[in-house]
Amino acid sequence: MRECIFTGPRGNGKTDALVMDFAQDVGRGLGKDWFGVLFRRKYPELKDVIEKTQKWFPRIFPGCRYTDDDHTWTFAGGEQLLLRFIEREKDYLNYHGWSIPWLGFEELTNWPNDGPFTLMISTNRTSNPKVRRRIRSTTNPYGVGHTWVKSRYRLPIPPDRLIGPIIKDALDRDGKPTHWRVAVRGRLEQNAVMLHATPEYSQDIGAAARNPEMLKAWLDEDWEVVAGAMVGDVWNQKIHVVPDFPLSKIPAGWYVDRSYDHGQSRPFSVGWWAESNGERFTWNGFTYGSVRGDLYRIGEWYGWVKDRPNEGLNMTAREIARGILKREAQMGLAGRVKPGPADTQIFDNSELREDGEKVRSVASDMEKEGVKWKHADKGQGTRKQGWQQLRTALTNAKAPRELPGVFALESCTDGYIRTIPEMPRDDDDLDDVDDKSEDHVGDEVRYRLRFSRIAPAAGWVW
Repeated sequence: MRECIFTGPRGNGKTDALVMDFAQDVGRGLGKDWFGVLFRRKYPELKDVIEKTQKWFPRIFPGCRYTDDDHTWTFAGGEQLLLRFIEREKDYLNYHGWSIPWLGFEELTNWPNDGPFTLMISTNRTSNPKVRRRIRSTTNPYGVGHTWVKSRYRLPIPPDRLIGPIIKDALDRDGKPTHWRVAVRGRLEQNAVMLHATPEYSQDIGAAARNPEMLKAWLDEDWEVVAGAMVGDVWNQKIHVVPDFPLSKIPAGWYVDRSYDHGQSRPFSVGWWAESNGERFTWNGFTYGSVRGDLYRIGEWYGWVKDRPNEGLNMTAREIARGILKREAQMGLAGRVKPGPADTQIFDNSELREDGEKVRSVASDMEKEGVKWKHADKGQGTRKQGWQQLRTALTNAKAPRELPGVFALESCTDGYIRTIPEMPRDDDDLDDVDDKSEDHVGDEVRYRLRFSRIAPAAGWVW
């Protein structure tokens, strides 16, 4: 298999396995045609990889040499393995035009998005038909890139299997079929050498974990939680995701509006909301709007390239506005949706063109198409306050019900259901979400939560 990721709990020997995957083709007569680059996201993270290679390579391949200034291993037959870091997409330019038949990525979830990874795949080539091209990665369920890695390899692997499904239907950036890929899992008990030397390793991990979610990720390889997720400890899909209902059933007294977070190269997010005034209704045996102020996400449009997390559609503001109105007509809400909060940056028209004229803002372009917005509350401290409000609203949704909660219809899968439970906290500020992660839906949701008002009494019609 050309592309494979090795997942599992901490301590199962993933780094050793990654290094040995390259080493297995050293000494097979391929010479300089066998060439690889092993990446970490940042330079200091290479320390463990360097130590592992210095432990094993001289024992297995006498005569190999390591040059410290450029972190390169050269073997007797001319084969080479480079140890490098690649943090951003622009770093790919350092390798543009290279032919790298073996690509390795250590701890893939450390990358916030798949940009550097997928760009480097374009270098995975060779002119020697005897060389087997390979893309190898390691990971566990912890890190800012949890969502895109989980999506790319359709994790978790079923508990009764060590090898995940072979993914044959993946598409590249141009919508064309790409190479097959698969995930394999290792277990802690397979690393007998390490456990013999450090039998108390599991206890060490338990002591190091900051919370139960982190412990599950590190020891149990639990992909259904995210270590440090902003709402991971309060999220319950059985409570917070509710069955779809015909939107025509929304009582006339409920307030219906939309919220927006703008994006072009990154996804935009539009959310449609219905806020209860305390007037309940029932559909297929399920009751909605039990508490005055309950907020339901009744629809969404997440502007991403399908199955490519954090990659936007590069649509213009006017195209997005026309798409919004089209969807409201399809939902049967044309004319009922009120302008809701949007990122204040869309109102900025301070930039000047070369001829001295002001550039039209995103908001004004959308208004030309008939879509209006209100300014989101983005004052000092409101970002963290918004995350706390989301946690509170999710907690309020649980029984016993007294205060208004937030819910989403089960059709809101592209954005809300996929990303909200897994938004990672910022390691440097645990009260905030890591802004390098796929947080676009989260931003749009907190705009709406901070925009919420006390709903009018039952019987009132907006």
